[in-house]
Amino acid sequence: MSTGVSSGVRPSGVTVGDLLRKWRQHRRLSQLDLSIQADISTRHLSFVETGRSVPSRDMVLHLAEQLDLPLRERNQLLIAAGYAPIYPERALDAAPMSAVRDAVRQVLSGHEPFPAIAVDRYWNLVDGNAAIALLTEGVATALLEPPANALRIALHPDGMASRIANLGEWRAHLLGRLRREVEHTADPQLVELYDELAALPGDDPSAVEHPVTGAVVTPLRFRHPAGELAFFSTVTTFGTPLDVTVAELAIEAFFPADAATAKILRGESG
Repeated sequence: MSTGVSSGVRPSGVTVGDLLRKWRQHRRLSQLDLSIQADISTRHLSFVETGRSVPSRDMVLHLAEQLDLPLRERNQLLIAAGYAPIYPERALDAAPMSAVRDAVRQVLSGHEPFPAIAVDRYWNLVDGNAAIALLTEGVATALLEPPANALRIALHPDGMASRIANLGEWRAHLLGRLRREVEHTADPQLVELYDELAALPGDDPSAVEHPVTGAVVTPLRFRHPAGELAFFSTVTTFGTPLDVTVAELAIEAFFPADAATAKILRGESG
């Protein structure tokens, strides 16, 4: 994973006021809304946004908190204000990350015989347990080469798409999740990923992509030689992370949505 903004390089021509105004507008807040939320005067916020006042490091972090910025974007804000970034971005294989690696591996292994994966901010596969082979069987080799992208694998015609029985529904679910992440992060790379995936062919355009009446989760229904498998998934993230890499890690665990699926995955006969 790239060290990116943590290098401490200040974006050319971008001021902290520019970024604050961009994020305030992206969060659909007026200056009055944010000043009330942050317990500062509207005048002071206006001066910061226009460059007439230089915010302290603590003020930058306070405003970033009020705007609910991800750690990567908080670092960008600090750099634009002339301060060093405070949130490191260590590679997952670095020595200080050993506890994180062990925790991820423990969760993934402990979920077997059901599939589970760990992904980064851009949905690139970081790790996975042995059971994901069930879902990736038959996927084109090119899609599995690092950095393998979990969403691309799921929705690409050469990936899992042809084996997903409810592709329209599952596609709408995944694109909806990605769209919410784009809204939260305003990350251009995620925007590009969304545009790429949205352009991929899906089910019959006339297919209705709405939740089934009475359903409590959107299932993944997957065609398998032993029968159709049904899964629902949960997403786990690290609480109170102080490292960009850790903050952007997510573990998605797939659970059997019916008894037949559980039986097949456990290798039970009869």
